Amino acid sequence: MVHGELWTIKELFVYPNEYIYWSIQIVMYPFMTGLVAGAFVLSSLYHVFGIKQLKDMARFALVFSFALLFVAPIPIMLHLQFPFRGLEIFMTPHFTSAIAAFGVVFFTYGAIVASELWFLYRKHFVEVSLKLREKQDKTLSEWFQYLIFCSLTLGVYDISEEALHRDEKAIKILAGIGIPVACFLHGYAGFIFGSVKANALWMTPLMPVIFIMSAVVSGIALCMLTYIVTMEFKKFIASRRNEARGAFRSKEEIIGVEINVIRMTARYLVFFLVAAISLELLDLIFRTYTAVKSWDVLRSVIYERDFYDIFIMQYGIGNLIPLILFLIPGLTIRRSVLAVLLVIFGVFMMRWNVVIGGQAFSLSFAGYMHYHLPIIPHDWETFKEGLFGALSIFIMPFVLFWVIAKIFPVFPETEQTS
Repeated sequence: MVHGELWTIKELFVYPNEYIYWSIQIVMYPFMTGLVAGAFVLSSLYHVFGIKQLKDMARFALVFSFALLFVAPIPIMLHLQFPFRGLEIFMTPHFTSAIAAFGVVFFTYGAIVASELWFLYRKHFVEVSLKLREKQDKTLSEWFQYLIFCSLTLGVYDISEEALHRDEKAIKILAGIGIPVACFLHGYAGFIFGSVKANALWMTPLMPVIFIMSAVVSGIALCMLTYIVTMEFKKFIASRRNEARGAFRSKEEIIGVEINVIRMTARYLVFFLVAAISLELLDLIFRTYTAVKSWDVLRSVIYERDFYDIFIMQYGIGNLIPLILFLIPGLTIRRSVLAVLLVIFGVFMMRWNVVIGGQAFSLSFAGYMHYHLPIIPHDWETFKEGLFGALSIFIMPFVLFWVIAKIFPVFPETEQTS
């Protein structure tokens, strides 16, 4: 059976070899890489530009970006019929192809994030390893922690004021270098789509910029959502644990920190959201005005067949409503949760409309194809290219974040009492 035949429905005149080849995993691919870039840009707002109100969020976003980094290439690996061939772009990197260049950019960005995390948590590694070294009669778990944290120190135990100052300078330099690398990491996904001359919907020079802006929006929104959930969990623990132990801050203090950080982060989210909406509308207006040869079929897709997905789901529910929720004075936690959920949904719909909508019309310009997402899997193909495959990809970074946060504590009080 031809790949794509299971979920493609043809209408009118469509070439026999045309199917929806790029399915939900190719939607998840730019979506997940966008979350990586957006989370890193959010962390750099403090490390590079010195916005002190975002200090807690910056540490949180950097660790979360590192967790997302491992998941970013998995969707495209699952989509490949021979996934081990995907390793070739990492083993033989070169710049003759946009896909092959991903190997170089991915490893470069990963090295930057890992180095920045090491400088940021080096003092924590040294303190924990020295504390465990002095402890007598260590348990098997403590011996295991001791080996891990001793290895993470890389043999550098100098935590004097001068050494920590050098660490801060290194973090700032790495964050500054990482911003363009993170943007390029996701911008190349837009470049791949924008350089496809055979597809009229994708071929636009604005595609990389639109992808970058929406990536920053989605990354900030997901970090805000995860931060709120984590702080709410800490609030729940604080209400049931003896505060005299000093392991957690009081419930009222957590609430104050939480709302202040969320309100400050929301300001930057609104700024990037407005920029992303403006670029997408500019591209749509430009296409309408120029009305190239393929505009007739594009107009039927944009304003008729995909009108609900584009103008109702993406622009209405995913862009306009959260923008209004953020702009209403007196932002609350509940309103923030609703707004960021809608923002994430809007960015996902943008990726969906680009990937799936770009394949909705035949190259004959006289037929259409409809994509039906496999819901209930009956084999491996319908699982990985269906709803459960996409949900697995989306859940994976949260599990990794929970594991990584055991080594890189995202809150100061956790670092002090590890």
